[in-house]
Amino acid sequence: MIATRKIVAGLFMSLDGVVEAPETWHFPYLNEELTAAIGEIHAEADILLLGRATYESFAAVWPHQSGELADQINSMSKLVVSTTLDKADWHNSTVIDGDIAAALRQLKQQPGGNITISGSISLIRGLLQAGLIDELRLLVHPIVLGTGQRLFPEGLGQVPLKLARAATFTTGVLDLTYQPA
Repeated sequence: MIATRKIVAGLFMSLDGVVEAPETWHFPYLNEELTAAIGEIHAEADILLLGRATYESFAAVWPHQSGELADQINSMSKLVVSTTLDKADWHNSTVIDGDIAAALRQLKQQPGGNITISGSISLIRGLLQAGLIDELRLLVHPIVLGTGQRLFPEGLGQVPLKLARAATFTTGVLDLTYQPA
């Protein structure tokens, strides 16, 4: 029997659930522990799944970076979920549209590493609702932002999850991994 791929979503989150614009509040908490956690998520994956906005943000930065994490991200296959992009120019990038859930169900049955999602809040919400996310890895930062887009807005609908793993970093960041209940 062929092992199936897992879809793993990783997000930076504030204590009050904000996931928007982590580049404005996340960096003071970046240390070796958090860097290792981020690297672990990408090391187990061979596909990076991105929404259009996150793709455009990543494609503007990562191709110009170097180092182990940059090398991982730049070399892996990237699938961009978009109805507005015709092509994706970043190395190893492909645009997918249409029935995303069906495409991902089929992809999960193929051999290979995990499929990881970074950012892409709307995409993660949709995949959670569709029951396609196998692990939700939240890196919860000890900061209350008060405003901003939240991962779980009112009206999202019920998404039962169970805690699979928890760790606390020296900066106070919680590394929480949830799986479908």
